Amino acid sequence: MNWELSAVFIGSAIRFATPLLLGATGELVSQRAGVLNMSLEGMMLTGAFAGAVGAWATGDPMTGLALGILAVLPVALLQAFLSITLRANQIVTGIGINILALGGTTLAYREIFGSRSSAAIPGLAKWSPPLLRDIPLAGNLVFEQVWLFYLGLVVIALTAFMMRRTALGLALHAAGAAPRAVDKSGLSVTALRYGAVLFSGVMAAVAGCFISIGDIHTFTEGMTSGSGYLAIAAIIFGNWKLGRMLLACLLFGAATALQFFLPTIGVQVPSALLIMLPYLLALLAVAGLIGRQTAPAYLTQAYQRG
Repeated sequence: MNWELSAVFIGSAIRFATPLLLGATGELVSQRAGVLNMSLEGMMLTGAFAGAVGAWATGDPMTGLALGILAVLPVALLQAFLSITLRANQIVTGIGINILALGGTTLAYREIFGSRSSAAIPGLAKWSPPLLRDIPLAGNLVFEQVWLFYLGLVVIALTAFMMRRTALGLALHAAGAAPRAVDKSGLSVTALRYGAVLFSGVMAAVAGCFISIGDIHTFTEGMTSGSGYLAIAAIIFGNWKLGRMLLACLLFGAATALQFFLPTIGVQVPSALLIMLPYLLALLAVAGLIGRQTAPAYLTQAYQRG
C-alpha cells in the first residue's frame, strides 16, 4: 500500500467524520445539561434539506447554509419545549421528531425537485491550510477539506474551553448533574437546558449542510443515513468526554471510509459487512462493551422546581 492511497484514506475518514464531529459536539453540550436530544438525526436531515433547497434556489451555498440553520431552530425549540417545558419522555419525542423530519423532507423533496433531483446544487468550497498543503505525499490529499470542517474545529475548541474554563460551562455541567443546586444558586435550569438544545440544533444544522452542500452537492431522501444516531453513540463511546468523543467520531469515519478503500487495494470483503461496520461499533458502545459508562446523573430526567 503506497503513501498516496494511505493519504486518500485518511482524507476520506476525516470527511466522513466531520458531520459526526459537528453534530456530536452540540449533542454533548445538550446531554451535559441533562437533555438527551434524540432528534439529532431529524435536525441534521432538516438542515441538509433546507441547505440544499436554499443553495439550489439562490445559487449561493452560503445562503443555503444560513437557511439550513434557520430551518432547524424551530425543530430544536419543539424538542426543548416537549422535553423541558412539558417534561415529556425525551427518547419518545426525539424519535417522533425524527420520523416527522424524514416524512416532511421526503414529501417536500419530491414536490420541489421532482424530475430535477439529479440537478447539480452549488456547494461550499474546499480549502487547505497553507503550511499543511505543502506536506509531501499527503498535503492536499489529507488536508483539502470543505472549509466548514476547519470552522468546525474552531467551534469545537471554543466549546471545549467554554465547558471547562467558564462559569457558563460549569453551570451547564451542573444542570445535568445537580439541577437543584443550580436552581438554588439563582440560575435557571430551564434557560440553561433550552440554550443547550438550541446550540445542539445549530450544530446539527451545520452538520446536515456539510453533507448536502459541502460533501455531496445534492439532496437525497434520508441522506443522513443514521449519522445523528452515530453522533449520539460517539458520545457514549467517548464516555461523555469531548476528546474521547472526537476520537470515536474519527473511528466511525474511518470505518465508513473502509467501504471504499478496501476494494481499491484489492481486499475483498462483503460490502454489507463494511456498510454495517460503523453501526456495529456504535452498538458495542451503546451496549457498554467498551468499558464502564458514566452519564450525567440527571440525563433524560425532567426538572421541576419545588
